[in-house]
Amino acid sequence: MNRLLVLSLLVLSWPAQILAQQFPHPQPMTPRDFVVMPWDDASPDPELLRGMKDAGMNIAGFCRAEDIERVRAAGLICVLRDAPLSNYDWKKLPLEDQIRKDVAELKQEFGSNPTVLGFFLSDEPRTPEMPALGRVVALLRESMPDKLPYVNLFPYREGEQHWYTNYEDYAKSLVDIVHQPILSFDNYSLSYGGMGDEFFTNLEIVRKVGLETKTPFWSCIQAVAHFGYLVPSDATLHLQVYSTLAYGGRGIQYFTYFTPQRGNYRMGAIDQFGNKTATWEALRRINYEIHALAPTLVGLRSTGVYHYPDVPKQGQPLSESRLVRGIDMVKDEDGYVPPSVAARFLVGEFEDGKGRSYLMIVNKDLTYSFRFDIEFKPEVHNVMRVNPYSGRAEPFGSEQNWLAPGGGILLRVE
Repeated sequence: MNRLLVLSLLVLSWPAQILAQQFPHPQPMTPRDFVVMPWDDASPDPELLRGMKDAGMNIAGFCRAEDIERVRAAGLICVLRDAPLSNYDWKKLPLEDQIRKDVAELKQEFGSNPTVLGFFLSDEPRTPEMPALGRVVALLRESMPDKLPYVNLFPYREGEQHWYTNYEDYAKSLVDIVHQPILSFDNYSLSYGGMGDEFFTNLEIVRKVGLETKTPFWSCIQAVAHFGYLVPSDATLHLQVYSTLAYGGRGIQYFTYFTPQRGNYRMGAIDQFGNKTATWEALRRINYEIHALAPTLVGLRSTGVYHYPDVPKQGQPLSESRLVRGIDMVKDEDGYVPPSVAARFLVGEFEDGKGRSYLMIVNKDLTYSFRFDIEFKPEVHNVMRVNPYSGRAEPFGSEQNWLAPGGGILLRVE
């Protein structure tokens, strides 16, 4: 029977003691399933490493050989960065005998060390460097198939094709030529005017390549103010994280955790004096939400991503959605939101192994909270919310149809 389901009409009466409930810290995901890491060199300071763990990181970042034991003691793992391979000139490789010798030495020293996830090779390589990276990765994976070769891609930027030929081909080359088992890229688009559409276009392209090649992707997001980029906040971190999750991402990397001691860098999680900042607290909050939601998310397959009302380049409008007929903010008569403000939403759709449908709704506004109406297509009859603090599915209702600036909500629909 055809019927409309409008979520803003669902109201449940929740006891005060439930509303006041506090949740225990979620169990961190294993990095093999979902990565949460700083895009930074791991500190040799045990206290700072414990702070990373407390903030919800499951990888300490890029470490030196002498720091591996300290990383292990903090309950973390790392990507080794000071190996000979990290210093290769990708335009002119050493002879293959030398590469094999370097790989053999790495295997002898680190091949059986569970604290070493893999080896850092290159950040933002250009297209002509991919074949050389592929040669080295082939030898690494032949010798240590369980260790990750780490290469991170340039961001998508309109008009900057001198870094690569075509961004989709560039991303594919990391899989087809380098044969890296994950797609990793960075994109910092939070600047003077808010979030630029290039952030979403980058996600569109990497998601497409990931689905076509069955390769998970990690997004490296902006977590420190520098140049003309915005100061991190709950809103900026939530928008970047929830957008990545809505596109099906399997890893979040933060640039940077430690505030660099140059230029106008400021308000990283740890400042230049080694102190925690407000960013650290915001980062911990969003990481706990990731760990609460990830057990559900890792079992989902992305089936579509849609924007409303404005659609970024290469994006899809909400009219293409399989589940949703319409979404908009509730006009607020109490004056919480100025009447001139129009809501902007991102909707990611998924399916689990049992054929059940999920969707993640993200508020793309960095300033205003919105109460939303979502109108489903006739086949949807029941809605559950996955609690971002406990990870449990529960009936949707009460005040759950509010989204904070940059915030997201994961729903299961039947």
